[in-house]
Amino acid sequence: MAVRRLSLSQFRSYPDAVVAPGPGFVILSGENGAGKTNLLEAVSLLAPGRGLRGATLAEMARRGGPGGFAVAARISPADSGEQVGTRESPGSAEIDIGTGTTAAAPDRRQVRINGAPAAANSLSEWLSVLWLTPAMDRLFVEGASARRRFLDRLVLALHPGHAAQATRYDAAMRARNKLLAEPPPRDEAWLAALEARMAEHGAALAEARATTVALLADRLADAPEGPFARAGLALTGGGAGDLARRLAAGRERDAAAGRALDGPHRADLIVSHLGKPALSGPAGSLPVGGEGGQPASLCSTGEQKALLIGLVLAHAELVAERAGRRPILLLDEIAAHLDPVRRAALFERLEAAGGQVWMTGTEPGLFVGIGDGASWLEVRDGVVRPA
Repeated sequence: MAVRRLSLSQFRSYPDAVVAPGPGFVILSGENGAGKTNLLEAVSLLAPGRGLRGATLAEMARRGGPGGFAVAARISPADSGEQVGTRESPGSAEIDIGTGTTAAAPDRRQVRINGAPAAANSLSEWLSVLWLTPAMDRLFVEGASARRRFLDRLVLALHPGHAAQATRYDAAMRARNKLLAEPPPRDEAWLAALEARMAEHGAALAEARATTVALLADRLADAPEGPFARAGLALTGGGAGDLARRLAAGRERDAAAGRALDGPHRADLIVSHLGKPALSGPAGSLPVGGEGGQPASLCSTGEQKALLIGLVLAHAELVAERAGRRPILLLDEIAAHLDPVRRAALFERLEAAGGQVWMTGTEPGLFVGIGDGASWLEVRDGVVRPA
C-alpha cells in the first residue's frame, strides 16, 4: 500500500498541509526544524501505536492551536496507478485520525476508516509502517523496553492481530497490579482470572514474537555479505509457558515490587553482528557472543547503524513475501551518516524492492542517484512544496 494523499490539520508545526506523493520514493528536504520529521510522524500514525516519536496525543497538537489535531490519508495499492482526484481503486481506504477537543476526552485517539469509526488496532489490517530515526541509533545500548517496542513493530507487520493481543495483555496486567497494591485480603478468584487472561494473551504474544524472530534470523543468516551488516537475532526472557501458575506463585513478590516481574513484557531482543567474531571474555569464561557473533551493544556506532538498516530492509522484504504487501518505510535522516558507497547501495536496494519509501534530509544532494520518478518535496516555514 502507498499513501496517495496526506492532509494535516493543527498537527505539530502545521496549521494545515496537504501532500500528494507518488508510490515510490518520497524525498523531503529542508533545514533542521523545518517539520520534515513531523510529516513522517503523521504517516506513522496510520499504524497502531503512538507513532515514531512515542509521543502522547496532546503533544502532537500544534502549540498555540485550538487543541486537538487531525490527520487524514488516502491509501491504495502501490501498483494501482491511482492518481489523486480519480476514482478509488479496489483495496483503497480513507483513514482519518485525530483527537477531540472536549474536556472529557482531551487525549483520546479517534480513528475512522472509510467514514466509519474503527479501533486503532484495525489499522494494521490495511497497511504496515516501519521506521528508522536518529533516536533509534542507541537501540542496542539502552534498556530492553525500546527493543521490545522495536520488535513488536516488526511482529505487527506479519501478525496484524499482535497489537490487540498486546492491548489485552497490558490491560489484564494493569488490573492485576492495581489489585496487588491493595492490602490483604485480596480477591483471589479475580486475581486468578486476571492471571489466566495474561497467560492467554501472553502466549499469543510470545508465539508471534518467536515466529517473527526465527523467520528473520534465518533470512539474515542466509544472506550474502554486503554493505549492511547481517544481524543475528535471539529472544530472551518473557516466556509464556505455564505463566498463570508462575504469576500466582509470584504474587507477594510482585506486590512488593509494584509490578509484574514475569511474563512476555520482560522479553528482550538480543542482536549480534554475524560478520564479526565473538570477543574473548575473562580467563575461564565463555566468549562474548559465541557463534552468534559480536553483541551489537559492543559494536561501533557505525556498525550498529548498519545492523539496524540491514535488519529493517530484510524484514521489509520478508513481509512482502509472507504477507503479500510491502511495508511503507519511513527513514528519517537516513543518508546523513552513510558514506557515498553505502548510500548508493541503500537507494539501489530500496528501488529494486519497490514500495513507498519516505526519506528526509537537509538537502536534496544527499539523494543523488534517485531518479526523476521520486516525489521531491521541500519543507520550509510550515509549508510543503515541490522541490
